Amino acid sequence: MAKRRNKARSHHSLQVVTLCISTAMVLILIGMVVLTVFTSRNLSSYVKENLTVTMILQPDMSTEESAALCQRIRSLHYINSLNFISKEQALKEGTRELGANPAEFAGQNPFTGEIELQLKANYANNDSIKNIERELRTYRGVSDITYPQNLVESVNHTLGKISLVLLVIAILLTIVSFSLMNNTIRLSIYARRFSIHTMKLVGASWGFIRAPFLRRAVMEGLVSALLAIAALGVGLCLLYDYEPDITKVLSWDVLVITAGVMLAFGVLIATFCSWLSVNKFLRMKAGDLYKI
Repeated sequence: MAKRRNKARSHHSLQVVTLCISTAMVLILIGMVVLTVFTSRNLSSYVKENLTVTMILQPDMSTEESAALCQRIRSLHYINSLNFISKEQALKEGTRELGANPAEFAGQNPFTGEIELQLKANYANNDSIKNIERELRTYRGVSDITYPQNLVESVNHTLGKISLVLLVIAILLTIVSFSLMNNTIRLSIYARRFSIHTMKLVGASWGFIRAPFLRRAVMEGLVSALLAIAALGVGLCLLYDYEPDITKVLSWDVLVITAGVMLAFGVLIATFCSWLSVNKFLRMKAGDLYKI
């Protein structure tokens, strides 16, 4: 008798471990989807904010006038960052690239000062840049404004497609994940369907019968989520060792949100699936329990 009880306890423990591992694998999948969605958003902002709009200044602009212009432009609400390249700096860079000093042939410095602008992500589209270009041209000392128009269009078009694809994938994976977790939990409760029916026969209310299953589901969901978060964290640490620059698009707030989503999803979905499965067996008659 004791051996049979130990065997049943061992079998039940194995079921719990299998359920937690299976659920954790599904939650890792969900975590990867959440990470991908947020990372793609950060990547979009990173790419847009690194597109450069160049203001070419007139040759007669002095260093003081250029500095004053930079100060005015830096205060504009759509400017993310600004880099001023003086005529002297441009000459040094040109000399280094050409291997000779162009001023010796031209008799004067052929370069003009430039202001390189990086816009905030919300303004890095052609419509906004055209309006910004018109405004910047009104400043005294501005000779011309250039930016990679085709690249801006290409980046926005590509990022739009990527966002749509990721949204579809996220929806599909959420549905698949829910189905997998539901089936896994249903199989776990299936083994105790006769215990549920016995409690119903002795007059226990549905709420009383459901309570231990829901408490167990909360604990299993919590353990599964923690396992999934730990596994995903190890994977991200390995990724960071391989590519440290990943922190530019994968920030701490994204990691915290992802962990929170995995934790909430693990507990809520496990509880909801348990509630559905227990209710299903509560509605069944004794004869039906032998047919499934």
